[in-house]
Amino acid sequence: MTRKLESVLGYGFDDYSLLEAALTHRSYRADEPETVDYERLEFLGDAVLQLAVTDKIYADYPSMPEGQMAKLRAAVVNEEVLASLARGLNLGSQMRLGKGEQATDGGDKDSLLSDVFEAVLGAIYLDSDFVTAAAVAVRLLDAAIAERADQPGGGDFKTRLQEVLAKRNLQPEYHVSGEGPDHDKVFHAEVEVAREVLGSGSGSSKKAAEQAAAEEALSKLAQV
Repeated sequence: MTRKLESVLGYGFDDYSLLEAALTHRSYRADEPETVDYERLEFLGDAVLQLAVTDKIYADYPSMPEGQMAKLRAAVVNEEVLASLARGLNLGSQMRLGKGEQATDGGDKDSLLSDVFEAVLGAIYLDSDFVTAAAVAVRLLDAAIAERADQPGGGDFKTRLQEVLAKRNLQPEYHVSGEGPDHDKVFHAEVEVAREVLGSGSGSSKKAAEQAAAEEALSKLAQV
């Protein structure tokens, strides 16, 4: 299972004991007291995640004010979102839990799943470096960031471009392509206006790529 997890993460561990610890809940130590649980790794992973997402938002949304950036980060780095990602990675079934947690379906609790997700990032950080761990975090969260930025008050560049062009009786047309394996696909988007490419961009989701293309188009129109 860990090999499959590495494939989905897009990262291969040199020190498997770190990954084992990241997947070990403290309740497991009741039966195996010599094991190491994920709590210290979670502490590291939380810091990696916060900075990685902050850096991503700062770079991708240059016109977004500080207060809105903080709200967007909070909308992404929270228990619900992280638990959802953990389920997508199938972390719950790979966690080592004590008998009590197993009996209460601990592997499907949002609180535990979000914790173990952060712990895995902490393990990647210790096994490699911040840049590598941050890259994994951003790739997994890119779609969530773009989606929540689309919400009212966010950096919804597509909507803003639509509004700007509507005043000129024009409409944007997006063209998206993708490359790479399913677990690490990169999408490229172009936005055309009156058959002219006005902006282009890339991202780990179609929506993120379109947002990047719209942002460049707005910049050219001096509307960012």
